[in-house]
Amino acid sequence: MKRREFLTSSLAATSVAGLASLSDASAAERNEKVAREFYELRLYHLRRGSKQKLFDDYFRVAALPAMNRAGLGPVGIFNVMVGPDSPTTYVLIPHKSIESFTLAAERLRADAEYQKAAADFINAPATDPPYVRVESSLMVAFDNIPKLELPTAAMGNKPRLFELRTYESHSKKANRKKIAMFNDGEIAIFRRNGLQPVFFGETLIGTKLPNLTYMLVFDSMAAREKSWGTFGTDPEWKKLSSTPGYTDPEIVSNISNIFLRPAAYSQI
Repeated sequence: MKRREFLTSSLAATSVAGLASLSDASAAERNEKVAREFYELRLYHLRRGSKQKLFDDYFRVAALPAMNRAGLGPVGIFNVMVGPDSPTTYVLIPHKSIESFTLAAERLRADAEYQKAAADFINAPATDPPYVRVESSLMVAFDNIPKLELPTAAMGNKPRLFELRTYESHSKKANRKKIAMFNDGEIAIFRRNGLQPVFFGETLIGTKLPNLTYMLVFDSMAAREKSWGTFGTDPEWKKLSSTPGYTDPEIVSNISNIFLRPAAYSQI
């Protein structure tokens, strides 16, 4: 085996072992369930002016097609509608396995078509960079929603609004309790009240740990307000959220949410 192949295989194996430990589930336990996806969520802090177009052109012409050729997708590209640090763009990349995440960057580097299409972005000088910085996190899907659910509106590129929410907890034990609460009942209550999920993920690597992040999709802000209002008065939700061990003061220390609009070329 070549040294490069050995290192790649070793990295993938190490990542699998480490992330299985972080998610508090053994490989044997996972194999008995539906395979859960992994989600890479990138946050790009952009520069105002012409570099915003360079960024859009890079993802539309180079990165998105290359990711699809590498077996990744659907990929979501979202512009912040309401949130901090404008202009910023979120990129959501689903992976079928941890190996996919580990090897994705190398596959893009080996893609000659990508290298050619992305040349202006890749080779931008230090004096004129295409973006300020990028942050990223890695999540594993919840048992109850193991795969990303593509919004119907995305298929016809119809108007849609996304809400990205992050729940922080004071401890990993509390974080796991909140995940169990979603898996065992809360997601079903969401669906019944028109809160349509795109994904739910337990954050394995990222900031503000421990936390979980999920994304909802709506036709409009008015539809969003209506669905959340109905959810808040749902008898089953009231019962669940007041059950000892499941109350917010016990398991949730902070909630943040951001509103996003998809880029014209977003696949989600």
